[in-house]
Order: sequence, then C-alpha cells, then structure tokens
Amino acid sequence: MTETTKTPVPDAAPTPPAARGLIPLPTPAARALVLAGGIATAASAYLAWTWTSRFPGDLTINGYPGGLQWLTFTAGVLTALFALAAYGVRGLGWLLPARNNAPLALSALGGFTVTWFTVIAISVELGGLVNLEPGGWIAAIASLLPVIGAFALPQERTGTDGTKEAIKAYVAKPDHIPAAQATAPWVQRAVITVVTIIGLGVFTYGIDTEYGELFVGYLFVVIFAMWALHTAGLLDRFSALVAANRSFALAMGFAAAIAFPFTQTDDHYANIGVNILIFGTVALGLNIVVGLAGLLDLGYVAFLGVGAYTAALVSGSEFSTISGVHLPFWASALAGAAASLVFGVLIGAPTLRLRGDYLAIVTLGFGEIFRIAVNNMDGQSGPDVTNGPNGIPSIPDLKLFGFNFGEAHDIGGFTLGRFANYYLLMVLIMAIVVLVYTRAADSRIGRSWIAIREDETAATAMGINGFRVKLVAFALGAALAGLAGTVSAHVTYSVVPTPYQFAGSTPPNSAFLLAAVVLGGMGTVAGPLLGAALLYLLPEKLVFLQEKSLLAFGIALILLMRFRPEGIIANRRRQLEFHQTGQLDVPKQTTLTDEPAVTKAGA
Repeated sequence: MTETTKTPVPDAAPTPPAARGLIPLPTPAARALVLAGGIATAASAYLAWTWTSRFPGDLTINGYPGGLQWLTFTAGVLTALFALAAYGVRGLGWLLPARNNAPLALSALGGFTVTWFTVIAISVELGGLVNLEPGGWIAAIASLLPVIGAFALPQERTGTDGTKEAIKAYVAKPDHIPAAQATAPWVQRAVITVVTIIGLGVFTYGIDTEYGELFVGYLFVVIFAMWALHTAGLLDRFSALVAANRSFALAMGFAAAIAFPFTQTDDHYANIGVNILIFGTVALGLNIVVGLAGLLDLGYVAFLGVGAYTAALVSGSEFSTISGVHLPFWASALAGAAASLVFGVLIGAPTLRLRGDYLAIVTLGFGEIFRIAVNNMDGQSGPDVTNGPNGIPSIPDLKLFGFNFGEAHDIGGFTLGRFANYYLLMVLIMAIVVLVYTRAADSRIGRSWIAIREDETAATAMGINGFRVKLVAFALGAALAGLAGTVSAHVTYSVVPTPYQFAGSTPPNSAFLLAAVVLGGMGTVAGPLLGAALLYLLPEKLVFLQEKSLLAFGIALILLMRFRPEGIIANRRRQLEFHQTGQLDVPKQTTLTDEPAVTKAGA
C-alpha cells in the first residue's frame, strides 16, 4: 500500500485592511463633496449671519465678510485648494506631496470648527438661535459638507481595524513623504521669503484681534491649518529648505521682526510685541540651562529681577537709593548682565553638585529668597537698597546716540511710538542673544551640555568636567536674563518685587518661562520664542483666562506631554527619542523561530 505525503501549504500572509472611508460614500462623490463644501463654506461668508450688530465684527452685511466670517472664508478656500490638488489640477500638486487625504479632513475640520463656534457664540451672546439669519444656517450646513466628504475618502490604516485607528489615520502624517525635486538656490530663497511674509501677516492679524471671540476663531483656523500642512508634508519640506539656507532664513526672520512695528497703527500692539521679545529672550537663556544642559531651574526669573533692579539703580531715577548715578544704556546693560552672571555663579557654585529634584528645590528656594529679600530692603526690615514693596519708579526713558526712546519718531512716513522704539531695541538684543545661543550650542561646550543632559555619569567618565560645564551654562543663562531685565526696567518705568515669583497670574514668573521652553520645544531657538508668544497672548486676548492662567498652563502641558512631548517645534534628536526607540543605536531586533538550530559536528 502506497502512502501519499502531502506537502503542507503555508498559510497565506494576512492582507492589510482595505483602504476605505468611515462614511460609506463612493470615492468620486466624496471628493466632489469636499470641493463643493469648501467652495460653499467660503461663499457663505458673504451672507449675513445675524440681524444685529451687537455681536462683535458686524456680521449683518450681505456681500462683504466681517470679523469671524473672514476666518470661515480662509478655511473654506484652503479646503477647496487641497481638494483641487487631490484631483491633480496642474500647478497645485505641490500642496499634497504625500498624496494623502489627511490635509483635506483637517482643513475641513478647521472650517467646521470656526463656523460652528461663531454660530454658537451668536446664539449664546444674543439669547438664542432666533438671532441667526438664514446665512448663518447656510454657513453651518455648508461647513459640515466637506467634513462628511473628507471622512468618506479612503484612507490606509495601520494596526487593528478599529474606530480609534481609523480616526487616527485621518489626522496622522504618513511615514514616508517623497523628497522634493532639486531646485535652484534663488527659488529656495524666494519660497522662504514668501513664507516669511505670510507668517508676518498671520502673526500681525492674530496680535491685532480686538475681541476674544475673534482670537479664539483665529486659533482654531491656525491650529487646523498648520496641522493640515504638517500631515501634507509641507512643513517637512520647508524645514529642509531652512536647513539648507539657514543664514538666509535667520536673516528673513529678523527682517520680519523689524517690519512688525511698521504694520501697526496702535502702539499698544507694539507694547505686546516688546514684552513677547523680552520674555522670549529670557526663555532662550533658560533654554540653555534646561534645554541644553538638562538642569531644572525653578527660580530663573530671579536673574531677570537682578538685571532689572541693577539697571533701575543706575538709571538716574530720583527714587534710586544710589543717588547721582546715571549710566548710559550700554553701561547699565553690561552692569545688569554682569550682576546676574555673578549671582548665577554664586548660586550655582554650591548647588550644581546636586541633581534632579534636589537641584530644582534649591533653585526654587533661591527665587523665593530673592523676592523676599528685595521686598524687605526698605530701610526698616533690612538695608535701604530697593525701597521694599514700593520698588524703584520713575525710571527715565533711554537715550542712545541722541535717539530718545520715549518720543515718537517718523521714519519713512511711518510713526513709531515709544513701545515701537523699545521693540526695535529688543530685536537687536534678541539678535545678539540668538547669536550667542547658536554659537554656544554648536561649540565644544555645547556638545558637553548635551552629553551632560543625556547621561551625566557617562559624560563624566568620558572626561567632561560636569561641574564646570554646568556652571558655565548656569552663568551664561543668568547673564542673558539680566540683559533682558535691563530693557524691561525702562519699558515698564518701574521695578517692583511682585512679578519675580515662581507662579502668578501674569508674567514674568518662573512657571511662565519654564512653560514657554517646554511648550515651544527644548533645545531649539524658535521654540521658546513661540512658547513665550503663545503664553503671553492667550491671557492678553482671552481675558477670562487671566485668573485661571495656571490651570490653563497645566492643561496645555498635560496635553502636550501626551501628544507631542518634544514641544511644538521639535529638536530632531528629542523627536527621535520620544517617537521611535528612545535610543539612536538600537540594533534591529529579530525573533526566534521554532526551527531547530543547525550545528556543526564537533562544535
């Protein structure tokens, strides 16, 4: 009897989940719905949404958008452009280098969010849905159409075929984005110039918003638009352009910063700008300590106070306890930076041998000691140096080379007020600080800071003097904060001890500065500046947050640690650590099989 042996057929490889949409619609119909919905959303902004002008922005006019309607129009146009790019329209293919549908979904969500926020705000503030005109209802329905169409488009999924994975596929960037074609250097610089101009316009619009509802809508549109550009791969391509033209991009950034006061008609917005630059400069100094060296400093705002008080004492104020001393600005700036540097060395020398939480507790104590000390130096509880809680008021305006910063000046037909003058001065100081930061980060000692941050024990074993390196970081960060403090004293006219605390409802305080560094992105130049701008603008524009700023900081940091722990503008090294293996040299892992090992005889 003959036995037949059958060769086992190997199991077929599991097929990946089919690309399909969350909403059952044919793909051609879904694409048409996205395009038609984007156009309808933009067109609905030209209708009257309410009958009364009591709602801010005057949304009662047919034929011309107003207030929040401009944001709806912008989101609708962006959705329509992404939809046309998905159709393969010539000249728009660069909008979707990854050829995915996530940008369509996110831009549609941006238009839906700002439109429905406006409709709900009208109903709440005016007392019911009856206050909506037919145009408001049309806008609400029109903004819903591209969302339905976008979530009906097929999307490749990874992992299990669940609702969570399906939704994640619509808002995530694909793993592989095709590299851009090589272009001439002048084309790359032209792109950087155009993006800089657009960025200046977007920032100017946000800082000029006159009421909270408009600023909230602005945040919705900007967040979803940037998210859409990120998933499309455009931000990665622009980052590559900036890396290839780093010096030119930096020059364009400072040119945009210089151009900002010339776009303003109200000096109040220049005041906001100069405060953002002051706190951004201090945050950059803290970024050396926290972002590069990895030292958690919870009392850093004290160095800003040291610089401010030093400048106030030698500024010629009639309330200064050092009578008859009036140094020029360059001398007072050097004095403030030097005083902060000395305090940084004096505090760092005995404490930087500590690590982690112990160092954080000591620096927190130093910050509180500084505030209590200057509060008590009033001639009664202590020596008469700082006038105690009254501080040093009536600090005169700066005069530099005959230029009085306290007076308005006409330049090229533009009138620059007092705060605009100080803003331009802070741009110059910011350029110096950025130069110091970048040179230090790219130097040998900068690489030593990074080594200490990653593993102090290993760095010490490799021959790095950990104490000396950390002390240099501490002293340099303190000096930069003191330099910013000298300008802050003249901008605010007075220096009092109240702001120089660990946490408070208004900046500056140590919690604000640390949140700016972590939120923006540790170890980067633009990150702390962006973080300082956001954290200063939010309480300024959203008045109801001023008493709840600490709660807002906490919620923002929790969300950031969950979804983007490396910060908004990520350092490449930290991004790899958080989102890949956490280690850059992990070998490829292999799994053992059930097959017996083959050995040689005699082994």
